[in-house]
Amino acid sequence: CDPSKLSQGELERITRRYTAEILDYIGPERDVPAPDMNTNEQTMAWIMDTYSMHIRHTTTAVVTGKPLDLGGSQGRREATGRGCMIATDQALKRFGRKPEETRVIIQGFGNVGGQAGRLMHEVGYKIIGAADMFGGVFNARGLDIPALLSHMTNTKTVQGFPGGESIDSLEILEQDCDVLLPAATESVITSRNAHRIKARILT
Repeated sequence: CDPSKLSQGELERITRRYTAEILDYIGPERDVPAPDMNTNEQTMAWIMDTYSMHIRHTTTAVVTGKPLDLGGSQGRREATGRGCMIATDQALKRFGRKPEETRVIIQGFGNVGGQAGRLMHEVGYKIIGAADMFGGVFNARGLDIPALLSHMTNTKTVQGFPGGESIDSLEILEQDCDVLLPAATESVITSRNAHRIKARILT
């Protein structure tokens, strides 16, 4: 199904029924689900609540990515994006480079890419390109990341952001940059385009 076309009630009913079907496979000592594409803190809360109802007691450890008031962890939302930045920091040390002289392109500007972009911008990285499933935006002089995130909040896409040129979300991978961060779905870099990737560092 396409979650973007479903109501909140439909999403809740599907999530709860799915959770009931996988009860034997999840749990604190088995497998702990975490949010990913098309899911969020609310999804995790539904899973936790459904699991808890079936085993007859509240079990917050069945999922990660829950709201803070349901036992979630501070910093969880930006953890993966922060990990991308830390890995990039370490790669720069290897090459003797500084963040402020490093041009970054982020393909996939959802929770992971958006948070990585925000954090990297705050420490001086120059984010010159960002893309999502609808399209991308490129500015060789650097994007205004706080403004781009505000645009994302309002429109749910980077497409149409006035601070740069529009570019195709796959074409952006091949632009000249120092760091390329593919933070969207898998298989965006393949044998068909790998030879055209210009980035020195792939995070």
